[in-house]
Parts: sequence; structure tokens; C-alpha cells
Amino acid sequence: MVKKYDFLIVGAGYAGSVCARQLADAGKKVLVVDKRSHIGGNAYDEKDKNGVLIHPYGPHIFHTNSKKVFEYLSRFTNWRFYEHRVLAKVKGEFFQIPINRLTINKVFGQHLQEDEVEAFLDTKRIPKATVKTSEDVVLNSVGPELCDMFFRGYTKKQWNLDLSELSAGVAARIPTRTNDDDRYFTDTYQFMPVDGYTKMFERILDSSNIDVELNVDFLADRAKWNYQKIIYTGPVDAFYDHCYGKLPYRSLSFEHEHQSNVESLQSVGTVNYPNEEKFTRITEFKHLTGQKISGTSIVREYSKAEGDPYYPVPNPNNESLYKRYQEKADAEENVLFVGRLAQYRYYNMDQVVASALTLSEKLIK
Repeated sequence: MVKKYDFLIVGAGYAGSVCARQLADAGKKVLVVDKRSHIGGNAYDEKDKNGVLIHPYGPHIFHTNSKKVFEYLSRFTNWRFYEHRVLAKVKGEFFQIPINRLTINKVFGQHLQEDEVEAFLDTKRIPKATVKTSEDVVLNSVGPELCDMFFRGYTKKQWNLDLSELSAGVAARIPTRTNDDDRYFTDTYQFMPVDGYTKMFERILDSSNIDVELNVDFLADRAKWNYQKIIYTGPVDAFYDHCYGKLPYRSLSFEHEHQSNVESLQSVGTVNYPNEEKFTRITEFKHLTGQKISGTSIVREYSKAEGDPYYPVPNPNNESLYKRYQEKADAEENVLFVGRLAQYRYYNMDQVVASALTLSEKLIK
């Protein structure tokens, strides 16, 4: 006899797991399925063969200004305080990213005080009356020299698009600072789960009202289960068999490496390579996790067109195509869409959690 569920949730990442737990706590019977062999989505972490806790799908650093999101996840993990720092390597030299006073002084050979930086940048900027693209954002903020040094090449590698072809919101994620603050994020809450993300997901999904099935391709056999409603967190275009055409996503590949003869390779968690290398960045995991262990493990990250979808590609043409799928999704009575891929949004982790909480609260009411 096929077990009956109130909700079938497709995807065991943040969106699916948070919805599952919320609904389960409200007394609903929930089945979570995922194509992969593990829970946690791209935030999944594990120890490599050398015992170093790594993120197989690239670095995930939790940060949020939402007290609600932070307190919710705190039910399932203790935290380690961690403020992420990033450098950019250009022509053999390291520069602080996001751009701050120290970056500007080093690039231009200046000795600007904090109250002088804004006026100096005014001499470099190309003001834009209307800001539509990421190029507009960067030129309006720091001008062409810093744009070409830190943004244009990185963007081309990451998205295979010029800055002028990307929506403004992509570049707007990275601030420019006039002080010496070298933190990548300035959010109120900046932490890493003490036991790792996977352990946190295990606790989120630990409910007698939740069943989990892995290595399952929902789209290949949608009629396999008995359920009343679906919460779908995968690519929205795939759900509709790409009936309007494929939505563009960027994928990633990762080159993991362990070095047993050194304790650390980088002075910060991540180093960006905007121009010279084929990869976009190198992350050293011990900075993120605080793990005390001999040797160190790193990952080089490459952006590519084909493979698992990681990032929606934000520009007007893609947004227009997504809206056609969104109209179909909004017309559904028993299917709900949430998450980065399902909503075609370049969400951070906390934004996905917030969306999942909003949806599940609405369903419970």
C-alpha cells in the first residue's frame, strides 16, 4: 500500500527542508525527495579523506540581518562566530575586496584619509542617470579603472557575459567602502554551524512526520507517490518540460586539493582571481570552519554553462522568459514553487530560508 502524504517536497536543500519541518511541526505528513545521494543541497558538507571538513559545492558562509531566520536555524545548530574576508589577486598583488580605502590607496598610490575617499572616487566615477546594468552600477560607484581591474574579467568568467549584459542587482551585491572595513559581509549575524551544515540539516529533517528518499528523480516519475500538494524547489522550467524554452543557469565545477605538508595556504578564506587564471576563486576551508587539523584542503572554482544549475542568470531577456513560467506556476492549485531555482532568483541562503518560512506559514494558516 502506498503511504499517503499531505505534502511531497522536491529538494532537500534549505527551501525544501525548512518547509518540511514547519509543516511536520504543524502535524502534516511530509515526504522529501532529492536527486542527490545526500540532504542539504549545495550547502552539504563532509569530511574529505584527510579528515578536513569541506564544502563539495563551494564555500557557503552564513550571514543575515534577519533575526527571525537566525533564531529559526539556531533551533538546529550551535554557531561559530566567523567573519569572511576576501582578497583579489591581480598581477601578483593582493587587494582587499570589497573595495575599501586601503584598496583604493594601494591601486592609485594614494594616502587618502577616510574623509577624502569619497571626493577622490568622484574624480574616477562615470555618473549614470539611469542604472540598469551591472556595468552602470560599477562605473557609477568606482569608475572604469577599478571596474576593469576587479569586476569585468571576474564577471566574464563567472557569467560568460559582460557587465553590460547583466542586471544591476548582481554588481549591487558588492559594496564599495570609504573606510578600512575588510569584512566581505556586514550583516548583523555572521556565523558558521559548529558541527557543519549537514548536521544542521539532519536535525531539521529529524521528525516522525518527515520521510526522506534520496537518489530519486521526481521529474522522471511524478506519479510514484500519493500526496495532496507539491512544494517544488528545482528549476521551474524543468518542471514544465522547458515548454517555453530553457531558462539559462550557470553551473560550476570544483577542483579540490589537499596539502598535507602545510598548515595554511591563504591568509583569508577566499582569494578571487578576476583576470589571470581560468578559475574564479580559491577557498581554504579551515578558515571557515575553524577546524584544528594538520594539513589543509582548498577548492578552485570554475564557472561553466553546462551541468547542475547553480545560479539563475539575471538579465531582462531571462526575466521575461521566467515570467511566462511564473504565470503557469501561479495558476497551479496544488503545486507551490520556492527557492533559488524555482523562483529564478539569485538568493543568498538566508533569503531562501525566509522565503520557505513565509510559504510554510501561509500554508499552515
